[in-house]
Amino acid sequence: MQNQPTGTKKVPTARKRRDINVDLIAVIAAATDRDPCVLTVGQRDALPSGPFELSHRSLQSGLRDWVEQQTGQPLGYIEQLYTFADRDRISDGREQRNISISYLALTRQDAVTAARKSQWKSWYDYFPWEDHRSGTPAALDVLRPRLLAWADGTTDAATRRERRRRAGIAFAFDDRPWNEDLVLQRYELLYEATLVEEAGGGSKAISPVTVAGRAMVADHRRILATGIARLRSKIKYRPMVFELLRPTFTLLQLQRTVEALAGRLINKPNFRRLVEQQELVEETGETSLDTGGRPAKLFRFRHAVLDERAVAGTKLPLTRA
Repeated sequence: MQNQPTGTKKVPTARKRRDINVDLIAVIAAATDRDPCVLTVGQRDALPSGPFELSHRSLQSGLRDWVEQQTGQPLGYIEQLYTFADRDRISDGREQRNISISYLALTRQDAVTAARKSQWKSWYDYFPWEDHRSGTPAALDVLRPRLLAWADGTTDAATRRERRRRAGIAFAFDDRPWNEDLVLQRYELLYEATLVEEAGGGSKAISPVTVAGRAMVADHRRILATGIARLRSKIKYRPMVFELLRPTFTLLQLQRTVEALAGRLINKPNFRRLVEQQELVEETGETSLDTGGRPAKLFRFRHAVLDERAVAGTKLPLTRA
C-alpha cells in the first residue's frame, strides 16, 4: 500500500447532513368548576405547540407567540418542564432529530378566555384513573386484571416479578398506598402494556374512553402526564396553587382547588390549620356571598412569604382525609 505523503491531510469522508427540529409545546393548566383543566387545540386533542424560529427572541417568547396565535389565551406563571427527544430517523436521506421543549403554564380562573380554535378539557378526561376524590375510580377495576395479565404474560420469572412490582407500586395494588405523584409512571406502564390507544395495541388496548382515557396526538398525553406530576409535586412545597386562583378566595375554594389538582380529598381542619400556621394567606376584610350558605371570609395570598422562605421553601402539604 502506498504511504500517504507527509503533511498531506486525509480527506474525510462526506458526512450525512443532520437536521434538528425544535418544537415548543405548552401544558396550560387552569382550575375551573372544581376541575383541573388543560388547554387543547384542534380536533385531535393536541397541546398548543409550534417550531422554535430564528425570529423568536427566546424559547419562552416563542412559546408565548405560538400560544397566542393558536388560542388567544394569556399566560401567567410559566416554567420549563422537560425536553423530549425522539430517536433519529431517516427522512429524504437525511438524519433528523425531533426535539420538543415543553413548558408548564398556569392561568388564573378569572383569566380563562373563551375558546378560539381551542378547548378547555378536564385532566381526568385523559387520565380517569387519577381522580380519587369520590373513592377508587371504576377505571382501576378494569385496569388491574389487564395489567396483571400483562405482567404474567412472560415466561421469564424475573421479568414477571419486576412487572408485578412496578404495577403494584404505580397503581397501589396489594394494599400499597396510592401515590398521586406517579402520574407519568402510571401512563408509561399502561403504554408499555399497550393498554392505551397511543401504544397501538389494537385489540389489547382498552376501548372505552371512561377507562383508558382520551387519546392525544403523538406523545402529547405523555407530556401532559409529566406536567400534572410536576404540578402535583410542587404544590406540596411551593405556593403554585395560588397562581390558579382569583386574587381573592375563600379557604374552601383554596382547599377544593388543591383537592382537584391532587385528585384526593383533604382533611378540612388539618388543612386550614396548616395554612394558618404557615401564614400563607391573609384576610381581606371582605366576605363572599357565593357560598350558598353563610358569608365566608375572603383571603389573598401573602406574596411576602416568597421572600421570607426563599431558602427553606413554602410548603402547602397534601394532608390525607
